[in-house]
Amino acid sequence: MAILNVRPELLDALSALRDGVAAARFPLPLPGADRAARSRDELLAQLDDYLMPRLRAPKAPLLAVVGGSTGAGKSTLVNSLVGRRVSEAGVLRPTTRTPVLVCHPEDEHWFAGQRVLPRLGRVWMPRQDGPAAGPDDDVRGCAAEELLGTDDGQDEEEGERALRIETDAALPPGLALLDAPDIDSLVAANRDLAAELLCAADIWVLVTTAARYADAVPWHLLRTAREYDVTLVTVLDRVPHQIASDVARQYGSLLIREGLADVPRFTVPELPESAAGSGLLPATAVAGLRNWLTQRALDPAARAVAGRRTAAGALASLRSRVASLANASAAQHAAAMRLTGHIEEAYEEARVRVRRNIAVGELLAGDAAALWRGFPVDSRAEEVLDAFEAGLTTLLASSVAAADERVAEAWRQDPASPGTEITDIATGRAVRSTRAGQDAADGRGRMNLLVRRWRRCLEELSEEEARAVDHGFGRDAEEATAMLATALVGGGQAAGAYRALAAAFGEPSARRLRECGIRLLATYVERALYGERDRRLAPLDALEAGPDPQVDLIAALSVLRKAEAAARSGPGARKLSQSQTER
Repeated sequence: MAILNVRPELLDALSALRDGVAAARFPLPLPGADRAARSRDELLAQLDDYLMPRLRAPKAPLLAVVGGSTGAGKSTLVNSLVGRRVSEAGVLRPTTRTPVLVCHPEDEHWFAGQRVLPRLGRVWMPRQDGPAAGPDDDVRGCAAEELLGTDDGQDEEEGERALRIETDAALPPGLALLDAPDIDSLVAANRDLAAELLCAADIWVLVTTAARYADAVPWHLLRTAREYDVTLVTVLDRVPHQIASDVARQYGSLLIREGLADVPRFTVPELPESAAGSGLLPATAVAGLRNWLTQRALDPAARAVAGRRTAAGALASLRSRVASLANASAAQHAAAMRLTGHIEEAYEEARVRVRRNIAVGELLAGDAAALWRGFPVDSRAEEVLDAFEAGLTTLLASSVAAADERVAEAWRQDPASPGTEITDIATGRAVRSTRAGQDAADGRGRMNLLVRRWRRCLEELSEEEARAVDHGFGRDAEEATAMLATALVGGGQAAGAYRALAAAFGEPSARRLRECGIRLLATYVERALYGERDRRLAPLDALEAGPDPQVDLIAALSVLRKAEAAARSGPGARKLSQSQTER
């Protein structure tokens, strides 16, 4: 029996939503950014590993993932349900590093490919005990070692992430068990994998113990299961006979308080096999759970209810989860715009400062003023131009330094700032652009290069004008350039420079030269300052924290809601609505 009747439009909408979720990024350290990134990863895992595969193949076997905290006895429980050792169990932690999936031989094709858990490779292991190994088992074992990168007990974490596939006729067709790593493993990769596997499940089998049933980890899983409305069953494992009824009653009270009163609960007593590392419990100890799972696999109605509830719950959870991602994405965009604004404002202020300082004749001071007073008798045009070149370079470099200091101060007060300095947030390396040493030298070098280009343009402008007027100008073009440069940067003190230029070229030519020179100076000042500004903006631009992710998520969610509404009004509407009431 199919678990859900699904229209192609719903799958298309989910695919578009999945692409929008994958594109969301949260690089700025805003409050909640880490949580949003984890939520995105969990949502992607659930879409890729469960919801879309389930809707595309509603007749696929139910996948029951056995999860829980360290030492809860998950592997022993799976081994006991199958009736032989399929997963490593023992006292060393972590025991389960590579997840093991067990299914009926007829169902192997559903899991051999990448239909579910596409990011995990597939390996087939020889039987660890029981009937004699088949002819291909040695080959499969070697292939497993090669894929996992293990040899003689080498740590499997060093190899490729993989899913071990086991088949056993003891399991009913239509049901697969997956033994997941510890959700609280000391190894971060194991914790992440455990969460990913749970996201792929039709049924969550959450295992805890008499000693740890009140811990935070199992309750976090239980609350998550309630939030997503998954089909859930809990196992209270390793319960001493003397206190079994008391522990079961207290555990049941906690479940009722959390709104999980209807969750099936099974108790497994503490037995010598639980701690011996054999990996097998008596069949009677797990009979209740085995019967419950078998019914879900073999009873078409119970199977449909189990799968439909989890799928419908996952679909229903998308609205709030995607909306939260969109809000977090919008906050990233707003923060990036704010950080960008600090840079743009600081560099616009630097541009105004440079133009103001030039207008008041700040560059015609010190050595430059002395050289100009001695021009052309005691000083040469080249010396005057060199002094202006050095002075303008220094003015630009100091204005860039002041702008960077202003940006740094603004960023220190901004919660979105990736650091107290102008930072290369695209790579995570703190690089203060105006600090002493190589960075400052590089910045000044870029300023000087542009100032020298400006100087060369002035020289070419003077040469062209001299040829055009053909007044028999007796001085070389460099002297004309010195007079023009002084008239441009000397402020009120440079009236004599303009008069000398007008006397040599004529008033119309001198006026034309000054107008062209003013535009040329403004152009190179802006190139210098805006070039440095853009260097500071580049890391922010590289984050791609624009409005598109938020817009795409909201649009994709809207399309999904319309597709769901169409599905509810179609032939499968009664089954979908029934799943809501069955919850």
